[in-house]
Amino acid sequence: MSEYPYRHQSVRLYGHDARGFALRQLGSQLIRPPSFAAVSKLAYWLDAGIRVPGTSLRFGLDPIIGLIPGFGDAAGAILAGWILVEGIRLGASRATLLRMAGNVACDALVGAVPVFGDIFDFVWKANLRNVALLERHLAAPVRAARADRSFVLLIICSVVALALGLLALGILLTRWAFQVLGAL
Repeated sequence: MSEYPYRHQSVRLYGHDARGFALRQLGSQLIRPPSFAAVSKLAYWLDAGIRVPGTSLRFGLDPIIGLIPGFGDAAGAILAGWILVEGIRLGASRATLLRMAGNVACDALVGAVPVFGDIFDFVWKANLRNVALLERHLAAPVRAARADRSFVLLIICSVVALALGLLALGILLTRWAFQVLGAL
């Protein structure tokens, strides 16, 4: 039997991912490879698997694991790293992988800050964001890669502008300090 149980319906070959899994399209729905389903389920349980009763607020195991000092955020980053590895296996573009790595790094670095990081872990859903990036890549790889390159370029330009601004501020503060010290 085929790996996709849609024999009796019209299924069109859409392409192949990096591991050779056939991406098939059934009507307007893209049938995902099995690894994408596993990654989606992991992201759901890490970021939104538990609902606060009586509210629409959801959180997952990642913020709970992150409460363990030292070990928790490292374990969360390792679990999120599996989603990144599956992105590589599914053939995501470098720009998409860079965005995914940025989401994981932001989650791990800010999440390591005591108290604020724990609150941040409840709000920042890095794993669900990464699965959405992967899904967008699988649906339209060329368009997703172009959008991701634009985003990465915007981030790089912003970081360079911030660095130049901080450099200029440092120079101005140094001049001001020398003027104040020279006046004494």
